[in-house]
Amino acid sequence: MTSVARPPSSADFSVIHVPVSDPRVGPLLRELGHEYSTRYGKDAHAEIARYPDEEFTPPYGGLLLLLLEHGEPVAGGAFRRYDATTAELKRIWTHSAHRRRGLARRVVAELEREASTRGYRRIYLTTGPRQPEARGLYLATGYTPLFDTETDPETIGPLPFEKHLPAEARTARTGMAAGR
Repeated sequence: MTSVARPPSSADFSVIHVPVSDPRVGPLLRELGHEYSTRYGKDAHAEIARYPDEEFTPPYGGLLLLLLEHGEPVAGGAFRRYDATTAELKRIWTHSAHRRRGLARRVVAELEREASTRGYRRIYLTTGPRQPEARGLYLATGYTPLFDTETDPETIGPLPFEKHLPAEARTARTGMAAGR
């Protein structure tokens, strides 16, 4: 009898909100920095550290979360305050051993939900031109490219995207009137 692999159920996963200083974050960000450095041919760790850690904490309008599988971090991401109504996604990653399982979609959906509960109406992000997986993720999850998708990404530089969050989600979660 052959066994059939089953996709992990939601029961296998938990989402936790953590500060950047949490020891479970470091290894994932180092892997992300190494991958960016390899793709772009220059040290990307400074870019990852460009924003102060505080910008990814609730008092400053941001959040960093980890997706844990059986207690181990497998993916994560963050947002920071871009302006009064816009959150900016940053540091979206999936551990290299856990890719192609839909985990980044889960992270993005959770970040959108959390941004909405904090009253943000829009999500903004940029991704690099040498990250076709990220570009595909954002297109597949309803983000609007703010660039000509027919143009060679290398000639554009960072590729900007946006997504407007549904007003009813903000109203239901925060008690804010739609349109505020």
